[in-house]
Amino acid sequence: MSVPSFLPSGLPAPPAPVVVLGGGAAGFFGAIACAEANPGQPVFLLEKSPKLLGKVRISGGGRCNVTHACESAAQLVQHYPRGGRQLKEAFRRFGVADTIAWFGARGVQLKTEADGRMFPTTDSSETIARALEDAARHAGVRVLTRTAAEQITVLPDGSFRLAISGEGSAALGPELRASQLLVATGGNPKSGAYDWLRVLGHSIAEPVPSLFTFNVPASPLRELPGVSVPHARVVLAGEKLQYEGPLLVTHWGVSGPAVLKLSAWGARRLHELAYHGTALISWVPTHTDETLRPWAQAFRLDNGKKQVAAHPQFGLPARLWRTLVAEAGIGPEARWNEVPAKAQNRLLELLLRTPLQVQGKTTHKDEFVTCGGIPLSEVSLTTFESRQVPGLYFAGEVLDIDGITGGFNFQAAWTTGFLAGQAMARVTHPAN
Repeated sequence: MSVPSFLPSGLPAPPAPVVVLGGGAAGFFGAIACAEANPGQPVFLLEKSPKLLGKVRISGGGRCNVTHACESAAQLVQHYPRGGRQLKEAFRRFGVADTIAWFGARGVQLKTEADGRMFPTTDSSETIARALEDAARHAGVRVLTRTAAEQITVLPDGSFRLAISGEGSAALGPELRASQLLVATGGNPKSGAYDWLRVLGHSIAEPVPSLFTFNVPASPLRELPGVSVPHARVVLAGEKLQYEGPLLVTHWGVSGPAVLKLSAWGARRLHELAYHGTALISWVPTHTDETLRPWAQAFRLDNGKKQVAAHPQFGLPARLWRTLVAEAGIGPEARWNEVPAKAQNRLLELLLRTPLQVQGKTTHKDEFVTCGGIPLSEVSLTTFESRQVPGLYFAGEVLDIDGITGGFNFQAAWTTGFLAGQAMARVTHPAN
């Protein structure tokens, strides 16, 4: 006796899937959270590129800076130039401790480094990527790469019709209906997602780069690539922008946490300035004019016969010290008691404010981070559901949220993805 290919009357049709767009950290976390909270609900994750979890794999030099050791939501939100204040309650519901526990429950232990950054104990980003892919597979998430949603239509019953292109269209057909939709496509304005989100009624805060290094083509430090200073201050001349921290000299300019964090806090202003301006570097940020000049007088009095270039001060690298001495017009053999007052004053000025003419930016280690995206005023801050379109959710950098370097952008991805995924599971299975 053959089995009929149709459903007998009275039996419900299989539920339409929850669809997640974007195979990055936020997309995976949202898909997993939804599937684990509602095992009977089909969950599809669509990624238009051939690779999954791209940023996870390159983050932290291939080690993956998973999060940052912050004890409270109040402490955590201080590290977000945009979105931190609004995320405070979300971080209380799923914060750093929850992230640590989530990965720990899946066999991934994290360690804390001296600066607060947290990495897997394996020091391999593949550990994090595999944990996410394994969790998605165990939860029943159907993952399709090389599959893009080209158009989104809201249907009269509140579900969504997605026009599908790429390899997934062979398996799913040219159209896919979704009961709920999570957009986690990242902040890259070239992704195309913002175009159809505007059509659906959302406004977009223009995405501009964040977390970038400074290009200084005519840098007086150009012969010092690789030299680093553990504590420097970077000030953007004429602006209320400055940051302190480690600084790295590169063959194209300057990098390191001090520069990256300044670029995050000043992302919009630097965009307005077309990434041109003067960066003033203090190599002795604990000093001021009032303290450095008396130091110089006392040091000269006690060490007059010492060669200036041969004896670096303030713990500065020898190559950097010699470069600053030469820039001040002090010869390589000159002794402190031979240096004219004008040259000594020039050296002190360089120690406090070495001017670097910034002419452009460079993405930090291929890690493309943006500020901008869907304004947080247009989403629920407890579920990350759209206020304009019921059933439409957002997670990760597609939102106008961005953190400084140190694991904060990943923590925002885990938090928003988890809360959105849980919310979608509750809608599709209210008993949960």
